[in-house]
Amino acid sequence: MFLDRKNVLIKHERQQRGTIDHTPVYPREVVKRALELNASALILVHNHPSGDPTPSKADIQATRDIVAAADVNLAAVNYHFGSKDELIAELFVTRSIATNRERLNELKLAEQAGGGRADVDAILRALVGPTLRGCLGPDRERSTAARFMIRASIESVPPIRRIKNREIDHLRKFAAAMRRSLPAVSEVDLYWGLHFALAMAHQTIRDSERLTKLSEGICDLNDVGGVIERVVAVSVMALTGPAMESRKSETVPARAPYR
Repeated sequence: MFLDRKNVLIKHERQQRGTIDHTPVYPREVVKRALELNASALILVHNHPSGDPTPSKADIQATRDIVAAADVNLAAVNYHFGSKDELIAELFVTRSIATNRERLNELKLAEQAGGGRADVDAILRALVGPTLRGCLGPDRERSTAARFMIRASIESVPPIRRIKNREIDHLRKFAAAMRRSLPAVSEVDLYWGLHFALAMAHQTIRDSERLTKLSEGICDLNDVGGVIERVVAVSVMALTGPAMESRKSETVPARAPYR
């Protein structure tokens, strides 16, 4: 797997096909391909048919040979993944960090423009925009990075589920911004609104092909800006529309601490 300077996936390719107990590795060819792709980092993966992921002496020597061919310090080799799931999770984290950073930057700009309190549509646009722009559109939908993130979100990979459940601090910042923007809306409805906005964005990415077939092409998923505005509009309507107005008079139970 060839990565750029931010450890974002550029391309993944099979270098060799091995036998039951041996896979030939040609370090110069690996490094040559990395240079062709302008890659700044590599992740090398191979199977252990025995099921034991412990690196063999040959594995360690092959790594050293590639490091030598690349003319880098062996200390730069700082990962050894014991399973495919752990490797997928590491790539998912790297990609997610970049997306979350973009989200928070857009949120910061929206709040600065609003004097510390952004309009809710700007907040939701910052929330869903980076994800949709990263995976939709003619330049993105066929990219390796986009296909990887879509597949990773669909497959039931335990490490990724744990990561999703743990990495919520940036979402709390969005919830706080929504609270400042809509002080009359209950906290529980704000959380549901945030959740539904994310769900719409993710479902649009995951089932884009089905929507295209269902609508016979009239739903243009290449119009990424239009898709973002539709998700934002529906989310704002859910938070500020007539149905929400009728709920304001309802009694909201006190929130129990989450355990």
